Amino acid sequence: MTSSRRHTTRKPGSWLLSAVAAVAAVGTPRPVIAQAADLTGAGATFPYPIYSKWFADYATVAGVKINYQSIGSGGGIRQLTEGTVDFAGSDAPMTDQEMARLKTPVLHVPTVLGAVVITYDLPEVTKPLKLTGEVVAEIFLGTIVKWNAPEIARLNPGLALPSKDILVVHRSDGSGTTYIFSDYLSTVSDSWRSGPGKGKELQWPVGLGGKGNEGVAGQVKQTPYSIGYVELAYARQNNLPFASIKNAAGTFVTPSIESVTAAAAGIELPPTTDFRVSIVNAPGKAAYPISSFTYLLVPKSMSSAKKQKALTDFLKWAIHAGEKEAPDLDYAPLPSYVVAILEKRLDSIARGAAP
Repeated sequence: MTSSRRHTTRKPGSWLLSAVAAVAAVGTPRPVIAQAADLTGAGATFPYPIYSKWFADYATVAGVKINYQSIGSGGGIRQLTEGTVDFAGSDAPMTDQEMARLKTPVLHVPTVLGAVVITYDLPEVTKPLKLTGEVVAEIFLGTIVKWNAPEIARLNPGLALPSKDILVVHRSDGSGTTYIFSDYLSTVSDSWRSGPGKGKELQWPVGLGGKGNEGVAGQVKQTPYSIGYVELAYARQNNLPFASIKNAAGTFVTPSIESVTAAAAGIELPPTTDFRVSIVNAPGKAAYPISSFTYLLVPKSMSSAKKQKALTDFLKWAIHAGEKEAPDLDYAPLPSYVVAILEKRLDSIARGAAP
């Protein structure tokens, strides 16, 4: 029998395989650089594969060591608020309440775009599933409990779906990936919006928890008849299939660099924006509906002018040289108009630093 994983998987570059495999092997990601760091950060697991590559490359190019702990968006925001890191990573824009607790105002600096995919383990199924947001919501609410339920079968005519219980896997930590996923479900499902709602941490009606994208991917990979949500790179690296999702235009779209790029194409932002925007369920026939920016949360002023310059210089490198590496790691580069806004924004960051 032909494996369903082979049908949906493009082999990633060897660097991604080693980086994400190392994360999965130890459960908790290790710092990218073991020596004393010039800059420290923590947060989102969603962009960890590309951040690891960027930080390693930048250490070679500029001699600046950046230590980033992949602990989830909620943990990163907490450490930034406590002042224990220089910057944080988050897939979820900070709320007004979170920003009010900061000692120093921050800017949301988008780095790349990515896709949250619905991944699953169905040994008998050899073709990718088609799902709608409403059906995904009912699965994660626990109201659709069998893989051969009529709601799933109608979307997948001709597929021999098993009469097996669905095992839901979700994040157990504060997560920007959860925010993107629940933002989408709240947009398309009244039941979800009035139930768990939108956030980095939710009261899950059913399922098992996994820590980080790597934890959810690992749970799904070793648990037949399970379903979960992870960033695209983690599904690819773990050789897991993922569903095509019906978008706002009524088209079933497979998550890819191209379909994530299409989701961002219609979002025109004014130069004054702090990029706290949602692009889920974007219009356009080619748009993948569970797409998002991921951000670095960067203080507008830091106590050290040296650190402020080092962080600003890295960000300028990332939005130019770093973006070229995004497609190889299953992320979409920033649109050119976003890069143009960021160039002006980053020039303003260093001006507030103390000597």
